[in-house]
Amino acid sequence: MPVISDVLTALEAAYPPALAESWDAVGLVCGDPAEPVDRVLVCVDPVEATVTEAEEIGAQLIVAHHPLLLRGVHGVPADTAKGSLVHRLIRGRIALYCAHTNADSADPGVSDALADAIGLRVLRPLSPHPAGNTGIGRIGELREPEPFAEFVARVGRALPVTTPGVLGAGDPDRPIRTVAVSGGAGDSYLAAAAEAGVDAYVTADLRHHPAGEHLASLAAVPALVGLTHWASEWPWCGQASAVIRAAVAGNVDTHVSTRCTDPWTIRA
Repeated sequence: MPVISDVLTALEAAYPPALAESWDAVGLVCGDPAEPVDRVLVCVDPVEATVTEAEEIGAQLIVAHHPLLLRGVHGVPADTAKGSLVHRLIRGRIALYCAHTNADSADPGVSDALADAIGLRVLRPLSPHPAGNTGIGRIGELREPEPFAEFVARVGRALPVTTPGVLGAGDPDRPIRTVAVSGGAGDSYLAAAAEAGVDAYVTADLRHHPAGEHLASLAAVPALVGLTHWASEWPWCGQASAVIRAAVAGNVDTHVSTRCTDPWTIRA
C-alpha cells in the first residue's frame, strides 16, 4: 500500500513549494508521512465540514488548498476552532497537507482549472513569473465570441452553485472572446487584466471601490465576473485529484469534496 509521502511527492512535483509566496504556509500540517494511505479527500478549505467528511469516508489524508494555520501560532488548544480540528485530525490519524499559492502559480494550477471549467483555451499567465508559464492567473480565449450576458451564464453553469451566485458588471451585449481568470481574491490584478486588453475578467472577492473605479476608467476595460472565493477555486480539487490518481493509480481512492464551504448561506 502507498504511504502518505508517496502522495506528497506527487503533489510537490505538480505544485512545487518553491512557487509559494514568502508569507504563505504550505506543506504537511499534521500527520506521519510514513503512514499507509488508501483514501484521500481533496477540498478547498480545511474546516469542520471537510474534516467530518474525511472521517465519514475513512480518509487518511486531506489535501486542501487553503492553509489551516496561515498565521504564526503559539499553541493549538482543543477549545479553539483551529486547535479542535488539529486534535480531531491527530486522534483520527488523518494527515493534512496544504497547497496554496504554490498551486496558484503552478503550471497547470488553480487558474488553469478555472479556465478549463469555463471552456477557455489558456494562452499565458496573467501575472507571469520570470521564467516558464508559471504565475498568478491565466489569459485564455473562447472558441467563438459570445455576448457578455451569455458568458456570465456560462460561468454560472460551469461552477458549483453558491448562495451569492455569479455576478456580472458590464454591457450585456458586449462580445466576449478573450478572458482573464484568477482563482481566489483577484482585484489586485484588475490593472493587469486591463493592460492585457481582454474582454472580461473572472475572479473572486471583488470589492466595491476597486471594481467601481475599474469600470469608471476612461480607457476600455474588461467586463467583470464576480465569484465567491470557494467556487473560483473548487475546480482545482479535480485537478489535484487527477495528480494523485496518476501517481498511485489503482492503489488510492481520491474523493473531491462536494460540501460547499463558502461562508454565505442566506440570501434575502
